[in-house]
Amino acid sequence: MQKNDLLEKDRDLFYSIEHTGPAFYWMVGLLMTILAFALFTYIIQIKFGLGITGLAQPISWGFYIVNFVFFIGISHAGTLISAILRLSKAEWRRPITRMAEVITAIVLAIGGLHPIIDQGQPERILHLVTSGRLQSPLLWDVTSITAYFAASTVYLYLPLIPDIAILRDRGTKPRWLYQFLSWGWQGTERQKKILERAINILMVMVIPIAVSVHTVISYIFAMTIQPGWHSTIFGPYFVAGAIFSGIAALLIVMIAFRKVYHLERYLKEIHFKYLSTLLLIMSLIWFYFTFSEYLTTFYGHEPDEMKVFFYKFTGDFSPYFWIMVICNFIIPVGILSNSKTRNITGIFIASVCVLIGMWLERLIIVVPSLANPRLEYPTGIYIPTLTEWALFAGGVAVFILGFLIFAKYFPLISIWEIEEGRETSISEVAHRLSSYLPDDVEQDEIKKILK
Repeated sequence: MQKNDLLEKDRDLFYSIEHTGPAFYWMVGLLMTILAFALFTYIIQIKFGLGITGLAQPISWGFYIVNFVFFIGISHAGTLISAILRLSKAEWRRPITRMAEVITAIVLAIGGLHPIIDQGQPERILHLVTSGRLQSPLLWDVTSITAYFAASTVYLYLPLIPDIAILRDRGTKPRWLYQFLSWGWQGTERQKKILERAINILMVMVIPIAVSVHTVISYIFAMTIQPGWHSTIFGPYFVAGAIFSGIAALLIVMIAFRKVYHLERYLKEIHFKYLSTLLLIMSLIWFYFTFSEYLTTFYGHEPDEMKVFFYKFTGDFSPYFWIMVICNFIIPVGILSNSKTRNITGIFIASVCVLIGMWLERLIIVVPSLANPRLEYPTGIYIPTLTEWALFAGGVAVFILGFLIFAKYFPLISIWEIEEGRETSISEVAHRLSSYLPDDVEQDEIKKILK
């Protein structure tokens, strides 16, 4: 099959770029309005300080740090899922890797801004550079997130180059943009080898970087002696939770854009089946870590720890705690372990519940421990104000807006990888199957079955 025939066959992938209707601009306008209101509230916060938020002693961290951990966690959808699937040469990865990589780039930018917002005055973040201490987990955090963002952005851009060249050759406007971003790509064998080598190097690099990022974020909590935070399990617990929420976010994005941009030919039931299986596994792993954490706390029965423990289980935060358990474990396991409910609708409901549950988990980690200090102070009260809600809504709006703008100018599904898969996947899969099947099974027989 010729290249032009392949491009014609995949013309649906250009739909969002070449057919933008009024609904797109209405949605962009709505999101821009939300974002403008969030920026307005932030300017008010800069003018009057953090006193207009619900933050006060002893609760000095609230929505901003909760959202920071939450958004950074979602970013694991891109690097870990995309890199691991590429590394394992899973053929079903081809339609989903780019969406996962776009999630990483957008939410890292959003999450990385929240510590600056939490400073009250943005220039205070410079103190980390001028007065940062190498033994501080806060400095480790800034360093790891910066490295992660740089690696993830390059990891998104490199596989995008061949598709940008396709848009350039089709004369898609603005052509100057695609001409600049394509870097003279002509699809020669030498260019392909260099690109493949660069992608292979990056996908090996980003996996440990991604794991280190959320591990370091957990150290911000675990390396204190604050009740409810001082725990050796927080590192793997945070990483598992990040992958859990990242898979849920990826599934929601896939379902939404599959419906809006008519990508049913590419995002098939099998993709949702595999990813929902991963979501189910991560739900069980999350419950295991959560159960282990609270069981060891209960058996230790240290007075200050138990004060936080009961504050979550039966106290003021008990509704949020049990909603978290329902959203992260009961609903996903109930839906995804049943073949009758494990359909697109059920997967969407389970994924939305997981995102809600994982945001509540971050809230439950941050606030109750601060509300119950070791000193003899009364239990703190935290009620987020309109400013904090507006900035949270602004972060969500930026996430959706970023995806819409990306889909307007670039294919959400990698065109060249789809074409490559059509040309080579049968022979590659046949070779891989013959490598571990009995010797009497010939490659030609496998190819006939695959075709």
